[in-house]
Amino acid sequence: MASARFDFVPLIAKWLINTAVLFVIVKTVKGLNVSEPGLRGVLILAAAAAVIALINTFIRPLIILLTLPINILSFGLFTLVINAVVFFATGWLVKGFEVKSLWGAMIGSLLFSIITMLTGFFMRPEQSGQADIRAEYKVINK
Repeated sequence: MASARFDFVPLIAKWLINTAVLFVIVKTVKGLNVSEPGLRGVLILAAAAAVIALINTFIRPLIILLTLPINILSFGLFTLVINAVVFFATGWLVKGFEVKSLWGAMIGSLLFSIITMLTGFFMRPEQSGQADIRAEYKVINK
């Protein structure tokens, strides 16, 4: 019986990169702020990056499915509003991560999406390290 193994190193590396990306975005986009300086601010950003990742993984697909007609009519531009809502929800859930304006949330979420997508290209797993999963079947003729 084959056993599955999950490697946490790429997950933690991606989380740290997303925290750094969020730090740059908070420092450059007006309307986004971290209320605490120093190490506490870094921990707030790390928590915010984790909350954004969890919302994007579990809740955002459902929201996109529910708003599919609006998204189709707007040629996908409504996704920007959904991304801004994710930033607002993160600001509501993580104390110290402040989202003060709609434009700040929209621009911040757009930059976050673009930069994390670009960094994701560099974090692809090695082809040789991936498991080779194949299904075998037999055709039975009667």
